[in-house]
Amino acid sequence: MPASSSPEAVTAANVEAALGRLPPRLRRGVAWLLSRYLGRILLGTAATCIRIELFDRSMTIAAQFFTSVFPLLILVVSWGVGPGADAVADAVDMPEPTRTILDQASQTSDSAAFGLVGALIVIASATSLSRALTRALAAVWDLPRPKSALKSAWRWLAVVIALALAVVVVRALSSLAAEVPPRNVWELTTALLCDFAIAVFVPWVLLSGAVTPRHLVPGALLFAVTMLAIRPASSAWLPRALESSADRYGSIGVAFTYIGWLYAVSFGFLATAAVGRVIASDRGWFGAWIRGEPPAHAD
Repeated sequence: MPASSSPEAVTAANVEAALGRLPPRLRRGVAWLLSRYLGRILLGTAATCIRIELFDRSMTIAAQFFTSVFPLLILVVSWGVGPGADAVADAVDMPEPTRTILDQASQTSDSAAFGLVGALIVIASATSLSRALTRALAAVWDLPRPKSALKSAWRWLAVVIALALAVVVVRALSSLAAEVPPRNVWELTTALLCDFAIAVFVPWVLLSGAVTPRHLVPGALLFAVTMLAIRPASSAWLPRALESSADRYGSIGVAFTYIGWLYAVSFGFLATAAVGRVIASDRGWFGAWIRGEPPAHAD
């Protein structure tokens, strides 16, 4: 790809054009800010979020997560090969009417709930989430649009399974850690480490190692810290919102509430990935240190 057509070159050209429209006194101040580290990070993040269509992709991933991971969890519960119905219901703050449906699924025989063909369809459909994530992450890291191939199927499946397990495992491990004093410290640390591991694992696997874990660390750490704020907020808001939606609109209300919550998480995941990409790619000494390169110059 010619340098003139790269996203960075296009962004630089747009910035130069915008600066040219500013009054001279204001132009110098803005140009100075954009030449500093913070200015470069803010500008690069804004350009990346616009380029990847952050809002649209976040909604796509939220909807795909709901239609992929939740059926997979119900499949696991009905087959009795994973966490029980209560563990799954507690992990997602499921309201009572929906818990009843999940309990019924877990008590139904395997052949009645999910046959082999039905299970294969659920698993195959669940990989649509991985493909959506692959496209989004490739856009974040400015990689060629990935092509779907059977040789990548194991990657799709591994990510879906990891995300499904994370829904239950993070809550379970955090609850266990909360029993160890000091309670808040170990509970938050466990959740932080789990979210960090997921945020590194998912793009590394889906992008076939094109982006090294070292480059993924800044975005993963930002996502884990962001989730420290999202989790308490969702714990306070989500159960009440689900109960209210179930009472007013039934199952469809519950579905919309879950998608709204997943949208917030998806938005945080992609936004922090965008910031992490800009930090890891920055020309300053910190970006060079993250990449393991000698710095070109100090900020």
